Amino acid sequence: MQNNIKELRKARGLRQEDFARLLGVSRQTVVAMENNKYDPTLALAMRVARLLEQPVESIFFLEE
Repeated sequence: MQNNIKELRKARGLRQEDFARLLGVSRQTVVAMENNKYDPTLALAMRVARLLEQPVESIFFLEE
């Protein structure tokens, strides 16, 4: 699964550390998600979407 978390996070002016704190995860989790090394749980994906004020499907997408 691919995502555009990094671009959306940066557009909001959030550092990885701040984003992680707001999500309740480690900075390493944010790094892994942004590098497509970690697929978040549904609950975490929904928290990401809520925080970025985007629908889940506009943040996460399957590789074709």
